[in-house]
Amino acid sequence: MKSSKPSSFGQPEAPCFGYVDVRESETISPGRFAKFTQLGKSGLVISRICLGCMTYGTPKWRPWVLDEVDARPFYKKALELGVNFFDTADMYSAGASEEVLGKLLKEAGTPRDRLVIATKVFNPMGDDPNQQGLSRKHIMHAIDDSLRRLGTDYVDLYQIHRFDYETPIEETLTALHDVVKAGKARYIGASSMFAWQFARMLHTSSRLGLTRFVTMQNHYNLVYREEEREMIPLCRAEGVGLIPWSPLARGVLAGNRKAGTVRSQEDDYTKKLYTQEADDRVVESVAKVAKSRGVPPAQVALAWLLHKPQVSAPIVGASKPHHVQDAVAAVSLKLTQQEIADLESTYVPHPVLGHH
Repeated sequence: MKSSKPSSFGQPEAPCFGYVDVRESETISPGRFAKFTQLGKSGLVISRICLGCMTYGTPKWRPWVLDEVDARPFYKKALELGVNFFDTADMYSAGASEEVLGKLLKEAGTPRDRLVIATKVFNPMGDDPNQQGLSRKHIMHAIDDSLRRLGTDYVDLYQIHRFDYETPIEETLTALHDVVKAGKARYIGASSMFAWQFARMLHTSSRLGLTRFVTMQNHYNLVYREEEREMIPLCRAEGVGLIPWSPLARGVLAGNRKAGTVRSQEDDYTKKLYTQEADDRVVESVAKVAKSRGVPPAQVALAWLLHKPQVSAPIVGASKPHHVQDAVAAVSLKLTQQEIADLESTYVPHPVLGHH
């Protein structure tokens, strides 16, 4: 059991049973650079960096998305650097992201048992009311459709993309349990929701003897740290690993606003999430530490996340040749306590963002 210690918001954290302390593998395979850890309290071993695959699919879905040809070098580089963890969702590029992921991983020739593939279910995949949500009917259709697009017999991690207010929790959890028992998924995970909702789902799984979530894919980065108030302490207490989405605030922490990238100009969701003047001060603090270290800002922002003991692996998108290399390099960047304090000092509270 861990002793009490100050939280990032200055409030003492109560000791909690089942605290997740991410341990990096001390051994790195020859020719590989990405370190490894266990995913939460599960036995599944993953690289400390997960390649986020929303960036790959078809630009018909979003103008900043890369097609199969342009995506190929990113998968190749990730595998060369020892990344074994890949995250997508059925909704990304309306299914094309899963198709590209499955095709390029198969093309690379890496044995399936050395890959960790994650996808998600919830968002609409058609105009019919049964082609969305977390009903038993949709989950059973969605997992088969995802496996077909991915070209694999199973996914390692099957995640609910958001909380479904219309479907009974018991129905969703029983369906996910049956997906695991059918051998179509090895583990299940959840994504952004309120902590009380996740607590109910975990309690219901335990009460009914169903497969429990091993991960929470939450919105967490230096610009948005509201998860530190309730969700992260809950996950620590329950032994749930964190695999944060948008660890670079959709490129904001990497400086893409000043660079004027296509995504910074075309991604409306980024503008909804990160608009406060205070966010710019956080970006400036990251740039300052990065300059003193002689590394890109993205490495500093990712290193900060990787220093958080409950984080298993941030999910990093890559659209430029150096992005994957920078992400993997962040694993070995050790920040001082003073640097961490400086990075956190300019944060101001935000409204809850990313749950819908």
